[in-house]
Amino acid sequence: MRIDLHTHSTASDGTDTPADLVRNAAAAGLDVVALTDHDTTRGHAQAVAALPAGLTLVTGAELSCRIDGIGLHMLAYLFDPEEPELSRERELVRDDRVPRAQGMVAKLQELGVPVTWEQVARIAGDGSVGRPHVAEALVELGVVDSVSDAFVPDWLADGGRAYVGKHELDPFDAIRLVKAAGGVTVFAHPLAVKRGQVVPESVIGELAAAGLDGLEADHTDHDGAARDRLRGIARDLGLLVTGSSDYHGSRKTVRLGAYTTDPEIYGEITRRATGAFPVPGAGGSARP
Repeated sequence: MRIDLHTHSTASDGTDTPADLVRNAAAAGLDVVALTDHDTTRGHAQAVAALPAGLTLVTGAELSCRIDGIGLHMLAYLFDPEEPELSRERELVRDDRVPRAQGMVAKLQELGVPVTWEQVARIAGDGSVGRPHVAEALVELGVVDSVSDAFVPDWLADGGRAYVGKHELDPFDAIRLVKAAGGVTVFAHPLAVKRGQVVPESVIGELAAAGLDGLEADHTDHDGAARDRLRGIARDLGLLVTGSSDYHGSRKTVRLGAYTTDPEIYGEITRRATGAFPVPGAGGSARP
């Protein structure tokens, strides 16, 4: 089995629609794919409707969190999307995205970059606007060569010249809320130092004690040493280890299935979840 547990669609900051994402996942030879858009489950219904036979969908979200001034992302799998407290927190994060992006546009304009809110809104489309959309605007303007190049201190990295904060969950609250909604939590790309400051290992231990289920080790932003270190931390703390592409369509160069999760780990995630269940493909809708 080939299992990719971290992807994004146009419901947040990917470039594939949810329907095209599951079709592309099947074409890439995946058996299981998780749709984990940022702070939203809005793409799930479209993905389910288009799900090809032979592909299983894991519903989820990537929750925006912050602790001691350090941003981190929490992958949440198979939770009840209607659970009121978790739903309310996701709405708070999403509602803060537009003023935050507008604030980044204003800062960039102060730095002499001719970006406009209209440009960023066009790039975001119906998705939940975020930093990658602002980054793509910088690519369009020729300010940087790639979206990744925009996530540096000169531009949009945490604490960067054009950075603006937003409402984010405390990760301990995120774990509590996801658990209460019957879901499973995995700390996304915890040692991705190229993205900015990462939490110390002591915090990972505290998160594990609070109920964290796993660590995403195999990821494009982790080199071999980071992957080995995360496996060691997971072994010491009794955590699951996952691998994923963190696919964003054409917005990033990584492809679906670039990194995958062991089937036994996937099985354990599904056993722990009580809020929702994986959805097997039944043929899906025809490609337009």
